Amino acid sequence: MINLFEYKNRASLDEEHFENLEIFLDSVWNKRERTAYYTEEENREEIQRFLQFFHRTNELKSNKYVGVIHFQNQTINLLPKIFYEDNEVDDSQIFVINTHILWWLSYCRKLKFPNYLSGLNSEKADFFEVLIYLFSKYTKDILNSSVYQKYVEIENEINNVKGRINFNSYIKENLGKARYHKVSCIYDSFEIDNEFNQCIKYVCKILISATSDYQNKRSLNDILFLLDDVSDVTISADQCKRMRFNPIFSHFETVRDYCSLFLENSISFNYKNELKLFAFLLPMEYVFEDFIYGFIDREIEGINPKGQVTGVYLDEAKTFGLKPDLILDLGFKKVIADTKYKLVYSNDLNPKCGVSQSDLYQMVSYAIRFSINEVKLFYPNSINSEPLKNFNIKIKDTLADGKEIEVSAYQLPVIDLNLTSVEIKSHQNFIKSFEKLKNDLIVKLEKILFTNK
Repeated sequence: MINLFEYKNRASLDEEHFENLEIFLDSVWNKRERTAYYTEEENREEIQRFLQFFHRTNELKSNKYVGVIHFQNQTINLLPKIFYEDNEVDDSQIFVINTHILWWLSYCRKLKFPNYLSGLNSEKADFFEVLIYLFSKYTKDILNSSVYQKYVEIENEINNVKGRINFNSYIKENLGKARYHKVSCIYDSFEIDNEFNQCIKYVCKILISATSDYQNKRSLNDILFLLDDVSDVTISADQCKRMRFNPIFSHFETVRDYCSLFLENSISFNYKNELKLFAFLLPMEYVFEDFIYGFIDREIEGINPKGQVTGVYLDEAKTFGLKPDLILDLGFKKVIADTKYKLVYSNDLNPKCGVSQSDLYQMVSYAIRFSINEVKLFYPNSINSEPLKNFNIKIKDTLADGKEIEVSAYQLPVIDLNLTSVEIKSHQNFIKSFEKLKNDLIVKLEKILFTNK
């Protein structure tokens, strides 16, 4: 097993597999769903950005993606840089890191999330295996109680008229061939073989070829058995995300969101007709942004957050659009908040404290064009760096009679440094392990936004 932290450590890979891995990741990159996860430049780029390859030394280094790659019986864990320490990490530590990622994902706006880890007897250090466990257990429990059915338009030849007659087909295939007793009809039928169940079956077949955990394989096989009468159809992440449910079937939304998560961020296929290979990769900057938005929306009262607001431009020709991560309406004022998944620190010798000058330019542009003079930069805390204490600057807009723009930077507690795998396993619902961290983050955000301290 290889553990790589974003932009931090390197790891060696034997020469035999080194070039094949690079070719494989190029294939993964080009087969991925083009989504908002990736920048415009990345969506055009044809060469993979997941890992850096150092050909002279046959070493690998991680970029900004977090997840897992299965290749040539080798597991490569890509882990968040905010957990990086100089020493090696063991399976127990990786499990704690991956559970943090699950907690962050549980607040994502577009993802409903089952929160239990009951029955998780072994420490699955592989983040991907934990996700499969959550998906397969939840989906199997739902399908055991009720398989989703919906009305599907069917075209079929039947003895009695049902729905509406397809006259073109009837004249051509029935009257023209003296098969008068059969009527070609189009009608709605309440079917198990619908697009949603086809999506579940497709995802399960991808996952069953990628998981190495016996319990996960068993659960996925149970789901495939329940959906045996459903057609084998390839479904895209975009198709999956467009599926909508009647309120009485709202519990199926969680399954849909999981399917979308797997389809949008994973690739599985036969490589050189030899091995099943798999990659599940998430860009951490997007996860961090989505987590902070979802957390404020659900946990902080008195705030109306709006994310990725569009329609405001830097220039009058409307060529360069501005899209801040968050605009927070507190009732008595509005605040621009931007998440920055970067490492910052306190350092008396460096007043910039790791805050990028280009980020400040960006924030000033937001403040001027949105007519909001208070800007907050949110950074994650980390294991190694000295906590950021006070970063607050004031900028005078001389073109607006010296109007002040205040930019402040804060580290948010998104890591519980004392959390252990034993404590996580002691809770049937793993979210309970993060109660203290959740409360700390609520207190921090309320202090930042409501007391200006």
